[in-house]
Amino acid sequence: MGRARWLQFVGLAVVFTAAATIVATNVANVGGTSAQAGAGGQLEERKLPMRFNWVACEPNCRGWISAVGIVTADTPKDFDEFARGRQLAGSTVVLDSSGGSVNDAITMGRRWRKLGMRTTVGSTIEVATASGMQTTIAPQAYCESMCVFLLLSGNVRYVPEGAHVRVHQIWMGDRADDARAASYTAQDMMIVERDIGRLAKFTFDMGGTGDLLSLSLNVPPWENLHELSRSELQLTNLLTTEAIAELLPPLDQAPAAVAVAGLKAKAVQDRVANEAPVASDIALPVAKPTKTAEVSLPTGGQGGAAQPQR
Repeated sequence: MGRARWLQFVGLAVVFTAAATIVATNVANVGGTSAQAGAGGQLEERKLPMRFNWVACEPNCRGWISAVGIVTADTPKDFDEFARGRQLAGSTVVLDSSGGSVNDAITMGRRWRKLGMRTTVGSTIEVATASGMQTTIAPQAYCESMCVFLLLSGNVRYVPEGAHVRVHQIWMGDRADDARAASYTAQDMMIVERDIGRLAKFTFDMGGTGDLLSLSLNVPPWENLHELSRSELQLTNLLTTEAIAELLPPLDQAPAAVAVAGLKAKAVQDRVANEAPVASDIALPVAKPTKTAEVSLPTGGQGGAAQPQR
């Protein structure tokens, strides 16, 4: 397709096969064999386009949305279909994702903020208890690259100890496998600059700080992702509470009213082909639909190279 091929910016995923053993072992300590099997399933799902599931946890809490996988051009539409007929205002989204499309993640984040969603990182698993199988959230999960900005879109944000939140630069998906050897045109650089601007505006609209952009944009795609420390989670304003109860209150507590003071959610031009463009306060060039990239191995670990497939 040459230069006319569709361009996509994706959040690269660091892959490390040892992660499967590490996560399975940690989760097994929570709930035994069943939990270990669930962890393996989560690692497989993380390689696929993002899927949404409603998880009921009565009588302990009012449930949550499990969001597992990479963000693609279809993800905003898939979320709309999932949300149809459900009262999701003020609900909690539990993320386990290696990133994905920049502009589609921004679109998703603005929708979640408008709904007053709460966000956290974790894996939904079933554990064996004395009273039977129960659904719970294991903290051993990954939120990488553009997933971090989805986490930022939550009205309330909680990152448990044991979760991994990692950042790096955005890049062109069709050249991310060997970014240093690839060639780039002036048009390519214009698109990079434009989407960094979109990401910066989104970050500040969501209440994030410039430190999040600085930490992300300092890590090129050929280096390991930078894992944010607890102090960096606070510095970037990704962490707004240390109490999981603020995200998953008991059923006898009514959901908090959706109110985002001082924020008018304005989605940038959506790249989903069947949706009408949403007006923005900045006139931006119309982008072509993105092309989905998939991760070939589970995410996690401390090293490895990104393996997007085209």
